Amino acid sequence: MARHRTFEDATDAELLRESRRDSTAFRVLYDRHSSRIHAFHLKRTRNTGAAMELTAETFAQAWLSRERYRDHGEGTAAPWLFGIARHVLASSVRRLSIDRVAQDRLALGLAHTATTTIDETWLDGLDDDLAAALAELPDGQRRAIELRVLADGAYEDVATELECTPETARVRVHRGLSSMRRRLAGSADG
Repeated sequence: MARHRTFEDATDAELLRESRRDSTAFRVLYDRHSSRIHAFHLKRTRNTGAAMELTAETFAQAWLSRERYRDHGEGTAAPWLFGIARHVLASSVRRLSIDRVAQDRLALGLAHTATTTIDETWLDGLDDDLAAALAELPDGQRRAIELRVLADGAYEDVATELECTPETARVRVHRGLSSMRRRLAGSADG
């Protein structure tokens, strides 16, 4: 009798690694996070069908990019998944149609809701969430992110501006982005 491994106690990073060999691991990740991702899309769209399709696309993109996931010691893939969800939502609004690129690439053949009308208001408040998360950071982390991420500066330039070493600048950016990911993942719940 074949013994099937259970992944219930595995971390999200372990699940994503194992999903390269065993799709059951990704199913556990999906079960852990799908209701929160769906709630995020439902809160934005106020449309059950659209939220379901956007959630499907989010996880299809996660499946396709699972090898690029990097565990930053957060213990959860939620920030990464919410980043994908945000991208899927913004892409759908930009295209004025539900983004199905990953679903089509995987040939999932899911039924599409033809009557979904894309509404630009789906993005209302999304940038406000980012701005609030940035504003809540300690000054050193906030300024490091502004210089490195928003202004696309090199770490050496960030270090010069902040009067620190490039390594310290990297740590500030990393810690700041990790804090923002956690905050944004938490704000998607409510």
